[in-house]
Amino acid sequence: MVVLGIESSCDETAAAVLSDGRRILSSVVASQDDVHAPYGGVVPELASRRHIEVIVPVIERALDQAHVRLADLDGIAVTHGPGLVGSLLVGTSLAKAHGLPLVGVNHLEGHIYASFLTDDPPEYPFLALVVSGGHTALYHARAPREYALLGQTRDDAAGEAFDKVAKLLGLGFPGGPIVQRTAESGDPAAIAFPASRMTDGARDFSFSGIKTSVSLYVKRHGPLSERQVADVAASFQAAVVRMLVRKTMRACEQTGVKRVVLTGGVAANRPLREALAAEAVAHGVRLHVPPPRLCTDNAAMIAAAGSDRLKAGERAALDLNAVPDLTLAQ
Repeated sequence: MVVLGIESSCDETAAAVLSDGRRILSSVVASQDDVHAPYGGVVPELASRRHIEVIVPVIERALDQAHVRLADLDGIAVTHGPGLVGSLLVGTSLAKAHGLPLVGVNHLEGHIYASFLTDDPPEYPFLALVVSGGHTALYHARAPREYALLGQTRDDAAGEAFDKVAKLLGLGFPGGPIVQRTAESGDPAAIAFPASRMTDGARDFSFSGIKTSVSLYVKRHGPLSERQVADVAASFQAAVVRMLVRKTMRACEQTGVKRVVLTGGVAANRPLREALAAEAVAHGVRLHVPPPRLCTDNAAMIAAAGSDRLKAGERAALDLNAVPDLTLAQ
C-alpha cells in the first residue's frame, strides 16, 4: 500500500509518501519560521496563507522524490485536527480534491506513530508522552488505535512555554532549539524555578507557573548579562525536564506499563531525551524515541497512522472537516 500523507495543522507544510505503512519513500517539510519569527510565535492567519502558497509544490516534490504519481497511490491520509482551523482546512480541502481513498488522522496519533517508523518500534501496550508546541499529554496506548488519556497540560504546552521564555530572554523563535543552545553554557542549578505539583493527585502538567517565575526573575534582575541569560535558560529547561520525566515515570509505576514512547517537537530536546532515558533504565522501562526529524511536525507520521486506518477499512467521506479541538482518547 502506497499512501500520501499531508500535514498542515500549525506552521509546517508537509507531505510524505510511505510504502506499506513503514517505509518512507519521501518526506518534504516547508518551514514557516521566517514568517513568524518577527512576532515571537505563530500567527494563525499568516500560517494559513503560507500553507496555501506552498502546499501544492510540497506535495509535487514529495511525489517526485518518491517516483510515484497520484494514480499510483492507494490512498491519502491528512491531518484533520487538532490544530489551527485555517491551517487544517488547507490540508483537508486539498486532500479531498483527488478522488482517492481518504482517511483523516489525529495529529497526536501521528506523533505516536512516528515511533513505528524506526528500527525499534514499540510493542503494545505502552505509554506515550506527546510533547510539542501545542500539546503536552500522556496517553496509554492499549492496542492499535486505542488510547486512554492519563494526563495533559492544564494551561500552556511545554513547547509553548519554551517559546514564551525565549521571547522573555530576547532569544528569538522558535524557542525550543534556541533555549537548548543557550542553556548549554548555563548552570541548570543556578535558579530554583518551581515545578508544579497537582494537589489533587492528577497526572496533569502545568507550565504557566514556571513561565511566570521566569518573567518575574527577568523583571527583578534585568537587564540580564549573557551569563545570566544562559543560567535562566538552563534552570528553566531543567525544571521542565524534571516535571515531564517525573510524571511519566510515576505513570509507569501506577499502570505497570514498562514501555514508553517520547514524541512531539519537544522530544527533540537533548536533555529531555537523556534524562528520560536514564530514568527508564533505572526503572526497568523500555524507551522508544524517534529521531528528531520525525519528532517535529512531518507528514510521514500522518501517512503511517493513516496507512493502518486505511488497512483497517476506514474511509472518510468528502464532508471530512477540520476539527481544531479534536481529541485522541476513546
